[in-house]
Amino acid sequence: MNLANTQAQECTSVRCLQPHAEGMKMASKRITQETFDAAVRENIEEFEMRPEEAVKEAVEQFESQGVDLSNIIKLVPKVSADGLQEPTHDIVQVLDNLQESVAHSHPQEVWAHLARFCEQCKQHKACRFLAAQKGAYPVLLTAWKLAAASDRGLLLQALSALSALTDGQPDLLDAQGLQLLVATLAQNADSADLTYSGIRCVCHACLKHEQNRQSLVKAGVLPLLTGAITRHGHCANVVREACWALRVMTFDDDIRVPFGHAHDRAKMIVLENGGLKVLIKAAKAFPDNPSVLGELCSTLSRLAVRNEFCQDVVNLGGLSILVTLLANCGDHQDLVKQVLSALRAIAGNDDVKDAIVHAGGTQSIVAAMTRHMASPQVCEQSCAALCVLALRKPENSQVIVEGGGALAALEAMRAHQQEAGVQKQACMLIRNLVARSQAFSQPILDLGAEALILQARATHRDCEDVAKAALRDLGCRIELRELWTGQKGNLAP
Repeated sequence: MNLANTQAQECTSVRCLQPHAEGMKMASKRITQETFDAAVRENIEEFEMRPEEAVKEAVEQFESQGVDLSNIIKLVPKVSADGLQEPTHDIVQVLDNLQESVAHSHPQEVWAHLARFCEQCKQHKACRFLAAQKGAYPVLLTAWKLAAASDRGLLLQALSALSALTDGQPDLLDAQGLQLLVATLAQNADSADLTYSGIRCVCHACLKHEQNRQSLVKAGVLPLLTGAITRHGHCANVVREACWALRVMTFDDDIRVPFGHAHDRAKMIVLENGGLKVLIKAAKAFPDNPSVLGELCSTLSRLAVRNEFCQDVVNLGGLSILVTLLANCGDHQDLVKQVLSALRAIAGNDDVKDAIVHAGGTQSIVAAMTRHMASPQVCEQSCAALCVLALRKPENSQVIVEGGGALAALEAMRAHQQEAGVQKQACMLIRNLVARSQAFSQPILDLGAEALILQARATHRDCEDVAKAALRDLGCRIELRELWTGQKGNLAP
């Protein structure tokens, strides 16, 4: 029997270092790299398979047993030239070479091995996983300390390697590495390259890791992030990475903790570090760079967590920038989505709602949705932004309807019948448009709203409540089920 079958029992008992998998959706069965490699070798030696065939057969055998191979290198291990050593993978050989050069403090050799290690880690997360299992983190930490005391070029390579290793494995960063990371950023704030690599390490260490976020904030990383945008406002890479890091600080994505401090960190970024002012000023410096502008807009939307912050965006000139971008950058779909998200976020303030409408925001939103009707993401964000503008604001509803907003929303529903997000946001928009302006009900019904809403309700469970609310406020006949009458029924023992 094939080794992959005979070792099936190991799958449930092997416990090795697990990376912080995306969404924590990990299969219940895992094996070690050594087990997989042994199965491949058996296929080659015992069943005389070609290497590629042996790997394919091992993959199929393990996957048929429900084994998660996402962290397994699916290649035949290389045999050493003299044939005396056990076959090994490139990442392990590179790590061994790096460890030896670090132990002998040879900077040039360390630099070369770090570069190769970084390349290997970037190939696949399985390489990073195996490297972590083999003790790569303490080796990199030693190389990092060696570089910090001697050579900025070597320090940059060490940071790049650490960033590559911690991608998807934030648990690797310990207290010593965390303090060293903050110190490195502070001491090399004038270097764009080192700042970029250091911030990238911050991003990888904080994604899906609440404790690292809290520890880094306590160690003083927030002013270093906003300061990087101010100091290196001319460097697109640094601004993009710093924006991403600031957004990660506002995430609540670690399912291992009952609750996080995302809201508090957003407030700290704004109140203690001038985050809104820094971002808006940076946006003015990149008028022709859609990717940087998109990052800045996305970060603005994550920081608009309080009523006064929304107003601050307007007062600092952010609204003018957003409306201008939406009107002038229609060809850049990703940027349009981020601008719409930012407008939606700041429209949580009722005064800002009116300011957006008076600035011509509704026309620009409708135009963007019409132009990008083929994009479900743009349609969803457009409907969501208009929905917020219409909430409790009948005068804004009038501007939206007269500007073609209801028609565009219904066209989006027709174009994206299988997209629950589009259907839900469009239903909510229709409901808000007519809730306090019944005069718009019949014109919207004449556009075919009832059939589209009924179809959304039948197709998407998430649309049940919003669809009923829209139909009710449009004056349509709906069936209301009485879920509980207050009467005690017959309960089976």
